[in-house]
Amino acid sequence: MCENDHCCAACGANSVKSAKTGENEGALIRFGSYSLPRRSVLTFLGALALWIAGLVATKFCPAGGWAHFLPLAPFLAAWLLAGLPVVKNALRSFRNFHGLDENFLMSIATIGAFVVGEWEEAVGVMIFYMIGELIQEAAVEKSRSSISALLALKPDTARVEAGDGWIETAASGVIPGTLVMVRPGERIPLDGIVVEGTGSVDMSMLTGEARPVSCAAGDEVRSGTVSLDGALIVRTTKTADDSSAARIIALVESAREAKAKPERFITSFARWYTPAVVLAALLIAVIPPVFISGASFSEWFYRALILLVISCPCALVVSVPLGYFAGIGGMSRRGIMVKGAAHLDSLGKTRNVAFDKTGTLTRGEFSIAALEPAPGITEKDLLETAILAEAESNHPIAQALRKGGIERGLAAAGKSLPENYREIAGQGLEISAGGQNILAGNRKLLESRGVPLPAATNSTAQILTAVYIARDGFCLGRILIGDSLREGAADAVNELKSLGIKNTVIFTGDTRGAAMEAAGRLGLSGDSVAAELLPQDKLSELEKLTQTGTTVFVGDGINDAPVLARADVGIAMGSGSDAAVEAADIIIMTCDPRRVPESINRARRTRVIIVENVVFALAAKGVFISLAVLGMANMWIAIAADVGVALAAIINATRALK
Repeated sequence: MCENDHCCAACGANSVKSAKTGENEGALIRFGSYSLPRRSVLTFLGALALWIAGLVATKFCPAGGWAHFLPLAPFLAAWLLAGLPVVKNALRSFRNFHGLDENFLMSIATIGAFVVGEWEEAVGVMIFYMIGELIQEAAVEKSRSSISALLALKPDTARVEAGDGWIETAASGVIPGTLVMVRPGERIPLDGIVVEGTGSVDMSMLTGEARPVSCAAGDEVRSGTVSLDGALIVRTTKTADDSSAARIIALVESAREAKAKPERFITSFARWYTPAVVLAALLIAVIPPVFISGASFSEWFYRALILLVISCPCALVVSVPLGYFAGIGGMSRRGIMVKGAAHLDSLGKTRNVAFDKTGTLTRGEFSIAALEPAPGITEKDLLETAILAEAESNHPIAQALRKGGIERGLAAAGKSLPENYREIAGQGLEISAGGQNILAGNRKLLESRGVPLPAATNSTAQILTAVYIARDGFCLGRILIGDSLREGAADAVNELKSLGIKNTVIFTGDTRGAAMEAAGRLGLSGDSVAAELLPQDKLSELEKLTQTGTTVFVGDGINDAPVLARADVGIAMGSGSDAAVEAADIIIMTCDPRRVPESINRARRTRVIIVENVVFALAAKGVFISLAVLGMANMWIAIAADVGVALAAIINATRALK
């Protein structure tokens, strides 16, 4: 039925339900749609229970005597459960010359807290850190199922020629050159060339666009796509492992490997803060007793220990992750779901934003863009005749016409029901009703019946789908079908510009004409559009863009999954396919494009709050460190300084919720 033979498909139309399979299924504990390794959950619960037991024991045990040390046992056990992985990671990083990261910082801080008797604080920091790690582990575990979702794109079987009939066999065993049959509604199992039959093919898995593409003998078809209305005989040209569906799966896997692991602010900060603090304490403990006459080693060692306590990064270790979690929580209230603190940190550094078009910037649904009746024909007559012709069709174009009629208060009421109904694959349909012969389809259909066509009156017809309507050999006119922008799409582009985003571009599998038309309505130039892209082409374009700075990609289709996985930050629309949602780092549940600039702005503000905490903590600790070095601070002042700074930083971090 489509005049424009380039394919498009409503984003998410082919979304598939992912199911986690494998031998580790029994080792997972589910929390709604998320899951965590059972061992991690039990370890956390055990450490939490022991920490609470230690707090209770501290309250009821006397301050003096041997009973004072009774709480040490549960505190130490809790620290070993929660902290040993952190200590191991710290030693591994140190041994592999990766520097002193936040794991080393956590280890030395909590061990120092044990040394000075702050047992509950030592364990509490580890418990809080473990909560953050569990949250991120749940998000990572969920995203791993994206590959499982994509596997559903590859048909397991193919209907191959066998003698005078057809038999089903495993698609993996079909060799190039084999004839396979694809019936209407079935997914094409292997790449090939059509040798017999005509019809429309839904190519959304590859291009994410909404208009089916017409195909006939000699046309190429790809695996994973769906034959909508015609039986096709296809001669295969590739094996299952080399098919288009298999390549998309391989692209997602390789994209994940190629994507640089984002680094949280606390990790990069710890690389210079931790060694600086340790070196300063070491110098204070060693140099004065050696070079200052009468200096006592025990006195300067005590001062070094006080410095370590004051420098204890608890305020940073607690408030920095809390700032991220508060930022994530605040964004979730706006329907923006972030899968981890590292992604939030990367989002705050965004320089480029690339959008998919259909289903992301546009609705991905057909609607009537214009009615162009022939002279002497009313719009009502044109549309009512089209609705009558399409009454029995399930084609996306037919659904758009019926929906448009309902919106305009029109239907086929008063008309005779179709008596004869015939679909002409790849062209349209022909019906008889009330003694009249009606055609509805593309130019080819009317030309094949010798119906004169009117001159084009709308230049946008080249980028829209035109449905011609004829009755008893006379063309009543045509109806232009197109896609509409999502509400707020233009605002989103303008807001990105106001945020100073370097490049805002569109990557789409649609025709260049349709992409340019959408870009014009969004206020983007032609240089900002890359059209007619297959998944691997989108990936190549993204690679070029990431070389100029941190790049965000926003999409929603199965074909977007490789690009979402590879982008520095992948953002998926919540209504999109499961594969896209699970491959992305951030999900916009409201499907509002304006949430993209909002999420970038919130990520930047969250980062500002975190930097404020770091600057405040370092300034405050600098004052108390100076007092400690001069011998003007004791251990109690050190502990008070550490706790006070941590409390103030935590209160400031909660601002990220708003």
